[in-house]
Amino acid sequence: MILMRNKRRPVFLTAIFLLCASIIYLTSCAPTVERKPGGRKDCLDCHTKFADKYLAMKNIHTVVKEGKCEDCHLRHGLVPKSILKRQRNDLCYACHPRDKIGMDKAMVHTALTAGKCTDCHNPHASQGRNLLNAEGSEACYQCHNRAGFEKKVIHKVMQTEGCRTCHSSHSSDNPNLLVKEEKALCLSCHTKDRPQFKKAHGSYPVDTASCSGCHNPHSSVQPALLKTSAHPVVARSKCEECHNPAVSQKPFETSQKESSLCYKCHKSADLKKGGNIDHAPFMEGKCSPCHNPHTSENPVLLSKGGNNLCFDCHSGKSEKFAVAHAPVAGDRGCLSCHASHSSGQQKLLIKEERELCFSCHTKNMDELKAKVPHTAYTAEKCSICHDSHGSNFKGIFRDRMDKVCYTCHPDSEVKFIKTNTHKPVIDGLCFSCHNGHGSDKKGLLLAEPDDPKLCVNCHGDLMKEDKTGSGHPLFKGGKCLTCHDSHGSNIAGMLVKKQGPLCFSCHETGLKKDTAVIKSEHPTFISGECTKCHSPHKAKLEKLLLSNTPDLCVTCHKELRDKMHWNEDCEKLKTAGETEANAAAIKACNEVSIYVHAPSALETCLRCHKPHVSSEAGLIVQPLQTLCAECHDYKTDSFNKSHIYIDAAIMDCNKCHDPHTSKGPKFFKDTVHKPFNAESCGECHITGKQ
Repeated sequence: MILMRNKRRPVFLTAIFLLCASIIYLTSCAPTVERKPGGRKDCLDCHTKFADKYLAMKNIHTVVKEGKCEDCHLRHGLVPKSILKRQRNDLCYACHPRDKIGMDKAMVHTALTAGKCTDCHNPHASQGRNLLNAEGSEACYQCHNRAGFEKKVIHKVMQTEGCRTCHSSHSSDNPNLLVKEEKALCLSCHTKDRPQFKKAHGSYPVDTASCSGCHNPHSSVQPALLKTSAHPVVARSKCEECHNPAVSQKPFETSQKESSLCYKCHKSADLKKGGNIDHAPFMEGKCSPCHNPHTSENPVLLSKGGNNLCFDCHSGKSEKFAVAHAPVAGDRGCLSCHASHSSGQQKLLIKEERELCFSCHTKNMDELKAKVPHTAYTAEKCSICHDSHGSNFKGIFRDRMDKVCYTCHPDSEVKFIKTNTHKPVIDGLCFSCHNGHGSDKKGLLLAEPDDPKLCVNCHGDLMKEDKTGSGHPLFKGGKCLTCHDSHGSNIAGMLVKKQGPLCFSCHETGLKKDTAVIKSEHPTFISGECTKCHSPHKAKLEKLLLSNTPDLCVTCHKELRDKMHWNEDCEKLKTAGETEANAAAIKACNEVSIYVHAPSALETCLRCHKPHVSSEAGLIVQPLQTLCAECHDYKTDSFNKSHIYIDAAIMDCNKCHDPHTSKGPKFFKDTVHKPFNAESCGECHITGKQ
């Protein structure tokens, strides 16, 4: 056994030696990774997905292939953000000069003028040539709707060669980026001397005219690429029915002038359809301002599509409105309401105005049956208030609704615009309360004047019923107009009268009936400022009070409030700690302590005072001696001794005492006679019992 172990040891050592030698060899032969200065990484060290996506493509942008990312981008560090050195096409022009791509030519591709090379080209790599985002015509269809180029009959070159056969991709000196002048371009394929060419054009020298006048160069639903709407004589190649013979000196001149030629086929009476008010061009015998005599991509040979044709003359109607009239914006546009040649109605309307409007607005017909119809609405002229083409105001009104209303109701503007004006009136939203066409309610109102539904749309939160507290009966009953003017008032709150007289019209008798002789009145009661204490609508407390006493009272009697809460406020100051700002206040707190009369501190002010009027001075609830006697027993020896046995019935407590607060426990006033303050009454008065 020992012998076998000794024989295995050389084999094991040999294996270890060979393994180490292999590691050393492989390490010495492995390629050395070049370290970048400062430890900077290449872009592709991080952008691995970019490499996977683009570097295997057929055509790679040279700067990408050479790893020169920083020719276009700024390094961004750890924050991933693509920062270009220049904006938009300026970056491309650094390598592709503007003059080389034809930016100085008469016609430049919109993508270039908009600074969007990347609409067509991928800046990194592409499977298509010239780094195009798509091959051939597909690159063009990214912006140009393919439907217009793939109709029933397609120009053969579109199918075989694509757009670049006729168009330059960047710029051209010819319209529509054509590579040649139009006629020369077409004749480069369509030889004018071929018999088929001559037959198709009736032997007329069309090589001197514009081919696109009759033909769509891309695709069409008509044979021979004629435009969608083709004049029948053109479709039949019967040019001589309108033009001079092909062999004449002026073959393209018409045999008759303007409408005289058109009326050979199109009878004037048929076009007028019984109308007696003619469209100006039609009346003047000018068909060509609206119609192309040969072909058009628009219906009935119209020279422009939709409303744009009308806007050539009626430029004021081309304005873009916030609220467009649906028919004007629809497929038929102007022809929804107007006749093209002649009409029996003013403004070439196809029907009488109101009948025309009701053909769409059928529901509005019922408003003619309203008990109170709007005169303007029954006048058969919707256009009195509305602009039939469009408006920047809701309901396509001619102007702000209030301005429209004031044209007939000029006195209302003076009547309604006040210092305090109802917001719907300010905003010109008359329809918030009124129906402009008709109503069963007086004043064209949407609801009866005393119906809360009229106010609840705007004041819904205020008018929500509270199950607790109190509510003003008129407010609860929805009788808003008893107190408020519906349009405006020069009195705050849009009140119909000043606040005092308005409230007193209901409450004055009740407030004074229990007081035969009035000796004192609350100042706010005298001035009629009821809302200083009461809510005019509803409150969580009884009697519509804004808050309980004494809190309600001290909103006006602020000096009394400061005295009543002096000790409490001082404690807060001391707890907060002395600062430079409050040092003087804390010093005053240390020098003065305030005593509060028990009823003032613990009960309501109404324990002693009436809120409105009183038969006693100071609004107190009963004669002073009787009031004080409720707490102070005049018969005790201590009271009589303190008051030097003067009969309480002839005393005025307020002459010596402050009924609310004092710096002393006996509630003497702050300023008193010195002997009195020292309780040395005997120096002046006989103090014993008499």
